[in-house]
This record gives sequence, C-alpha cells and structure tokens, in this order.
Amino acid sequence: MNRAPSITLYGTPPSGHAHRVEVLLKLLGLPYSYVTATVDVRQTPEFLALNPLGQIPVLQDDEAVVCDSTAILIYLIEKYAPDSPWLPRDPKTRAEVQRWLSIASAEVRFGPATARAVSQWNMAGNLDSAKAIAARLFNFMEGHLAGRLFLAAPHPTLADLACYAYIAHAPEGGIDLSPYPHIQAWLGRVAAIPGFTDMAPLPLPAQ
Repeated sequence: MNRAPSITLYGTPPSGHAHRVEVLLKLLGLPYSYVTATVDVRQTPEFLALNPLGQIPVLQDDEAVVCDSTAILIYLIEKYAPDSPWLPRDPKTRAEVQRWLSIASAEVRFGPATARAVSQWNMAGNLDSAKAIAARLFNFMEGHLAGRLFLAAPHPTLADLACYAYIAHAPEGGIDLSPYPHIQAWLGRVAAIPGFTDMAPLPLPAQ
C-alpha cells in the first residue's frame, strides 16, 4: 500500500500565489501541512535553503522541493492526477492552459495583484500603472469570456485556478469589477466548483 504523501506548503493566507496551490491540494484531496512564511520567515537560512529567492509559495513533497506557484500546479497534476481534466493532454487545450498560466504570471501579477499589494500593504509599485495593466487585461478577458464558461476549455483547468484569486480580489486594489459582467460570471463559476475555497476578503481601500 502506498503511504500518503508528506506535503508541506509554505505561504501566507493573503497570497493569491499560495491560494492557487492550496485550492488545488484541496481539490485533489491531498493531505498537507501549511507553514505561514511571513517576510521574516522567508529571510531565515532554513527557508532560503528551500528557495534562495526568498519567495512563496514553496511546496515540499517528501524530498522534492518545488518553487513558483504555476510550476507547483503542474507538478501536482503530473504527479498525482496526470489524467485529470485540470491539465488536458491534447496539444491545443494544453497550450491554451499554458497561455493563461503565463498571463497569471505577467498581466495578473503586475496588474490586479500589484494594485492590491500597493493598496493594502503599501508595497513597492506604481498603482496607476498596475490599474492600467489590469484594465487592458480585463477588457481582453471580458471579450474572451463572452462565449466561454472557463478560460482554456469548456471545463475548469489550472488556468482558472491560477487567474482566479487576484482577479476576484481586484476591488481590494481599488479596481472595480462591475464593468465586466462576463468576468464576474466566470468568477462565480470558479467559486462554485465543489470543494473550492476562496481567500478571506480584505478591506476595500478608501476611494
């Protein structure tokens, strides 16, 4: 009998990067422990031995250490659910998923995620630039989702998990989602996936 995996996820609850990994762990039914890796923890020699860049999330699976949220998503599927619809095997759909994983690491990261970080924690970044990136992304997504249920396929994939959190919580960065009904409908469909759990909301910034 195979023993249960020994998985540890290092992250923080407000991190959308860590959230996408935690959601997938739950949806796959994988047991795991969670270590809250705040900024001071990420500067310790122990953490830097796991990820010399000092970034979260980090996944430790027995002896394997995987850094970067999208890399972790792919690792978990390839190891524990290779035939699942989360990462389809046909080349066209798989390429579509990869496209959205890249968008999650670029436009989502530098748009709504940065606006939220600047607004909530006064982190370094240009709020106006982040909002402009978000507006360009959301205008594109609104058209893309006009005739689709999910981002990369007719069913949920890693693309949806990777993009969800920072877009759903964009108002916490001062970005209004009301002009984007198709995005809002998509967010509702992702949130309705059985077993899905959202991040805890943060206060909206003063207008």
